[in-house]
Amino acid sequence: QAQLVESGGGLVQAGGSLNLSCVASGRTFSRHPMGWFRQPPGKEREFVARITWESGRINYADSVKGRFTISRDNTKTTIYLQMNNLKPEDTAVYYCNAGLTGPDKPGEYWGQGTQVTVSS
Repeated sequence: QAQLVESGGGLVQAGGSLNLSCVASGRTFSRHPMGWFRQPPGKEREFVARITWESGRINYADSVKGRFTISRDNTKTTIYLQMNNLKPEDTAVYYCNAGLTGPDKPGEYWGQGTQVTVSS
């Protein structure tokens, strides 16, 4: 059974940094793009970043370009989201996703989410 487990969320002041991790298990995601989405309080879930495994192609939402970096490890079981210069509007539950069907379209596999809170 496929499982995605996020970690690394927390409370940080504006301008600070956090590094999220997502460990995949239970099946092989080596051919599946993986990425991050987030859901701010009272809003719909939105795309943050995506990485493909074969080519390492990466794309970001405009709101995080230049501040967030998505990466993967060589075993292809873990992806990361390094978040720098965090802003209060980055406050959200961050979800790992696997099997994205397009540059910003989620796949069917989701993690449980990790809370990121940025104070002003």
